[in-house]
Amino acid sequence: MTDPKLIADRSRGTGVWPLIRTERAALAADAGDLTADQWTTPSLCSDLTVREVLAHLTAGASLNTVRWLAGVIRCRFDFDKQVAMRLAEQLGTTPAETLERFRRIVPSETKPPLPAIAMLGETIVHGEDIRRPLGIRRDYPIEVVTRVADYYQGSDLVVVAKGRIGGLELVADDGPFTTGSGQRVSGPTLALVMAMTGRETYCDDLDGDGVELLRSRCGPGAS
Repeated sequence: MTDPKLIADRSRGTGVWPLIRTERAALAADAGDLTADQWTTPSLCSDLTVREVLAHLTAGASLNTVRWLAGVIRCRFDFDKQVAMRLAEQLGTTPAETLERFRRIVPSETKPPLPAIAMLGETIVHGEDIRRPLGIRRDYPIEVVTRVADYYQGSDLVVVAKGRIGGLELVADDGPFTTGSGQRVSGPTLALVMAMTGRETYCDDLDGDGVELLRSRCGPGAS
């Protein structure tokens, strides 16, 4: 079991922003080599292309609490409509413009009313939404993905994760992360993070008698 004190320290957000900047910069570097066809590739995020997911990340790093709330009111509390509206604002007219807008927010500490660790989770999960369909691999520091796993196992904020893993024991085979009880699901920490946030394809990287239950809780609707 991951040390509860360590989880508490992580949940306070200590040193999260440098990690976010590092992950954004790595994603910008990977996106810099994409072809026109790759930009239009369907991502793992429901109904969004690779390019649209990058614009979505830009939008999230451009919204403070006041702008976020104003958008929610403008969209009559339709949160999906607000997400689509903000994505469209950041998409630009070409993939090059989409990428340039993302590069500009790499150092940003602007965020909606979410903890900083949620922004790190968004950056890693949506980064994989882009990379996996394109066959791009990133070797994340284990302490970073463990930190994100610790956050998601106890949260249903923005994305249902805690609710998705009920009745399951998740055990990383490449780091210290473990949580829950019940049917076991084991494998790389990154795959556990992606599966608990609804990305079914990452269940292929996992083992244990609880994998199929977890798989049945993934699929359409991942965001």
